[in-house]
Amino acid sequence: MLSFGGTTEETRSDQKLYLDGRLTEIACLDCLAKVRVKKNSEHQTSVQWTGGSLEQCPEFARMAAQPGGRPVHDSCPRLMASIESAVLEGELEVGAADGY
Repeated sequence: MLSFGGTTEETRSDQKLYLDGRLTEIACLDCLAKVRVKKNSEHQTSVQWTGGSLEQCPEFARMAAQPGGRPVHDSCPRLMASIESAVLEGELEVGAADGY
């Protein structure tokens, strides 16, 4: 049987960096839903939604009400515009640092 030992401080630190590194809280300029965002390049954007922010987004509610529900890979165009605005305003850094 495979067993796992305790997690070292170094491992916990690596996990935190991998999961949370460089995530910046951004609020949608339309509905004010807050998400955490990391942008490693002009073409790559990672967005972490919470249950509360999903419920707050009227665009997602509209998509969810359609037959078949919201396509899981679709994003909110209003939020994406807010993210791009944050980049232009210097609130969100673009580019990976230390591999994250």
